[in-house]
Amino acid sequence: MLARAAAMALPAMLAAGAAFAQDAAPEAKIDTGDTAWMLTSSAIVLMMSVPGLALFYAGMVRKKNVLATMMQTFAITALVGVLWMVVGYSLAFGEGNAYIGDVSRLLMGGMAENWDKPFTLGSGDAAVATTIPESVFAMFQMTFAIITAALITGAVADRMKFSALMLFTALWTLLVYSPVAHWVWHPNGWIFALGALDFAGGTVVHINAGVAGLVAAIVLGKRVGYGTDNMSPYNLAFAVIGAGLLWVGWFGFNAGSAVGASARAGMAMLVTQIAAAGAVLAWLVAEWATKGKPSVLGAISGAVAGLVAITPAAGFVLPGSALVIGIVAGLAGFWGATALKHWCGYDDSLDAFGVHGICGITGALLTGLFAYGPLSASAATPEGYGASLSQFLIQVYAVAAVFVFTAVVTFILLKVVDAIVGLRVTEEEEREGLDVTLHGERIG
Repeated sequence: MLARAAAMALPAMLAAGAAFAQDAAPEAKIDTGDTAWMLTSSAIVLMMSVPGLALFYAGMVRKKNVLATMMQTFAITALVGVLWMVVGYSLAFGEGNAYIGDVSRLLMGGMAENWDKPFTLGSGDAAVATTIPESVFAMFQMTFAIITAALITGAVADRMKFSALMLFTALWTLLVYSPVAHWVWHPNGWIFALGALDFAGGTVVHINAGVAGLVAAIVLGKRVGYGTDNMSPYNLAFAVIGAGLLWVGWFGFNAGSAVGASARAGMAMLVTQIAAAGAVLAWLVAEWATKGKPSVLGAISGAVAGLVAITPAAGFVLPGSALVIGIVAGLAGFWGATALKHWCGYDDSLDAFGVHGICGITGALLTGLFAYGPLSASAATPEGYGASLSQFLIQVYAVAAVFVFTAVVTFILLKVVDAIVGLRVTEEEEREGLDVTLHGERIG
């Protein structure tokens, strides 16, 4: 996001470090237009979680679990928001080293001195200068941390204890999300230094959450009655509304990752729309051809698949490439949500891995094949980051590293949480429904 976004979307700011050191140089000022766009982006990315993801997921579970599913996203929004303020932001974006930040922004301290000045991430030659205050940058990043954790709940819907989910989310945010965000988006991060391209979160958000969801689904086991009981969605109208909010919010997710109101942000918004539309059509064609009818669930799943896949590529590709990425993502997501999970035998309830994991991998790899150099050109890299075999191999390496790290640490954390509070509700509680057994409420 900021790493390959701001560093290349704001080349003039990147080259300004030496000028700031001169006595005669004018004091850097916050750009109100860039700040206004980033404030707007932060708000609509938060909207993606509540109410967007809450409605999207709640509409796809059974009636007895609708409130519990909404509660998971709502509670995670609050939990991760506090954790981000306390230590998560510092671990992700503190100076630190190649693998983790530091505690320089513990409790978001240290902002008072330069609260009204443009924020620079990192220091020295690798520093990335922006035209927005740190408060806005921290808020924007918070919304990404929130939705990443919330996405995991789709893989464990209908069967995970609320207490276990809260404890796991807290540990996972600090020990998985924050380190990976540091690797990819901080100038000191080792994946940043490797040259991997991730404009808005293909690795940090979607592969990260998708792999965590896959591991969690396997560790928890299948839902009671999976494969025999009717598990049709309670209210697809909820899910359609949620998907619509996700689609709109994704413009803040991707175009906001340009960290300013720029031409690159405009291109990121355009390709986001094109990829999502292409993926919807591809999913529907695949579904129509194999199942005889195009479904509403397929249409909204296709949209999310395309949005996921274009996320790492949004600031690097042109419209034609975006359409190809969207079509490939629609087909890949359909395969991931249908054939793959049945072949492998795991119960990824709402296809967190099938859509986010598979399409996140798809988009990250295709970025290396379709990147258009001039979009990311800067004073430091005048030719930008273009498609090449070497770039593709870098993308493969980054994807593999995040996949393995997330899978291993997620597995360990789940086992720790299971030992402390237990992961899963009882069979009786699952059959009765989590709305009543965990929260004492039900939909009338």
